Amino acid sequence: MDKVCRNVLVIEDEESIRQMIQDVLELHGYNVFTASNGAEGISLLSEIVPEPCVVLLDLMMPGTNGWQFLDVQRNTPAFSKIPVVVCSAYKESAKSIHPSAFVEKPIQLKSLLGTVRKFCA
Repeated sequence: MDKVCRNVLVIEDEESIRQMIQDVLELHGYNVFTASNGAEGISLLSEIVPEPCVVLLDLMMPGTNGWQFLDVQRNTPAFSKIPVVVCSAYKESAKSIHPSAFVEKPIQLKSLLGTVRKFCA
């Protein structure tokens, strides 16, 4: 029987939000890797083994933003199948990029955990 993947990549520029997500997910048994922008996220993707079961992605970030991360991720065969959940206050902006799922900010922990569980079950 395959072991369930518990690796989650969180890409969020706001340290307090990034830390809160990490703390909550780690309390529920996930291995959390964090990046403060899309460029760090792309670099981390190749280092996480096994690959993350899901990426939690903010859109509005300085430097390499969420849209740019998605462009690279979706066009890199090794990473293109990893589900991406957009975490943003801008639901309309997120719809246009067709994420695997959406978690609205301010983040409700029940919604966050339920969404991660769907992809990491």
